[in-house]
Amino acid sequence: MSDVINLRRERKRRKSVEDAKVADANRRLHGRTRGQKLAETLEKQRVQALLDGRRLSSGASSDESENP
Repeated sequence: MSDVINLRRERKRRKSVEDAKVADANRRLHGRTRGQKLAETLEKQRVQALLDGRRLSSGASSDESENP
């Protein structure tokens, strides 16, 4: 003879298993690890610092403009 099961609980269990599968697939498609996020942030900071170091001044300095 088979066991008696609560149909409501079984539906909830099956739904949670299916939701877990969908969540896992989404993590694989869209997720990034903490290390990947940190590496990307550090790379952006490095590039920004490099660009800031090579930035030209917005105007001529006051010493050069006063000399004829």
